Amino acid sequence: MKDYKLLFAVLTVAMVWGTTFLAIRVAVETIPAWFVAGIRQFLAAIIMLVVLLSRKEFKWIGWKNLGYQIVFASLMLIVANGMTTVAEETVSSSLASLISACSPILVFLGSLAVGLQKFSFRALAGVLLCFSGILFIFWDGIQDLANPDYRMGMIFLFCAIAGWASGTIFTKKLNIQSGNITLNLFYQFLFAGVVQVIFALVFSENYNFGNWSLKSISAMIYLSVFGSVAAFFAFHYALTKISPVQVSILAYVNTIIAIFLGWLIMDENISLKFILAAVMIICGVFIINYKPGMFTRQKVD
Repeated sequence: MKDYKLLFAVLTVAMVWGTTFLAIRVAVETIPAWFVAGIRQFLAAIIMLVVLLSRKEFKWIGWKNLGYQIVFASLMLIVANGMTTVAEETVSSSLASLISACSPILVFLGSLAVGLQKFSFRALAGVLLCFSGILFIFWDGIQDLANPDYRMGMIFLFCAIAGWASGTIFTKKLNIQSGNITLNLFYQFLFAGVVQVIFALVFSENYNFGNWSLKSISAMIYLSVFGSVAAFFAFHYALTKISPVQVSILAYVNTIIAIFLGWLIMDENISLKFILAAVMIICGVFIINYKPGMFTRQKVD
């Protein structure tokens, strides 16, 4: 990777998104999840608007491009990000990050279906290894599935990774991020923020603003500035340079950072089976996606 902008973008996504699982967990301690997600995206939209106005780049993008941005925002921000945030009200940040690490499986299978990826028996072995890791997760906490809140949290997480994988493939297949990334992100964040705040007002049982702690508010602001603006800008830039499967490899680093921080800061229990599951999933994802030169820059047509 001789493209230092691309290298910086990849490292930004890996490091920042590795911390977002912990930040989400801290934020939802006192703030309803949909408020966390909605305010996060709405603040990000305001930041993007300020940047666009300062550069004199703010403009209407047209109905067709707006449609693309709405689809992407719905998949990546409302479904993937929003449902992960809701899930972390009942699921640990470590487990949320580990389930999210399975997204490259769906990226691979989806890329295979639309012709972006070729089938191989090595990839099949990787998929089986990943699913074995998932089974270890449920083996370690099978009794927790009796808890309806925990069970719904897991369902939200699997919906989230499906949305993330779909958004990643959609972006690469249609190459919709080839224009002004900042402008595209503004419309995405604005749409997602408005929708998620509406969800918060409709679905949150108790949103007494006086109960919101400074720690949770600070975590929410961190998610907005770094988790949304910095990381999503870097993510979109990386998608214009390399394949969605290559970008999804960042799940390796994200997961390791998130599990470590969850154990260190939130005192989350990390069992031997959990560690084994993490190793199996990460190895499976690597087997699925490995090929010579996989980290070299690819020209976008």
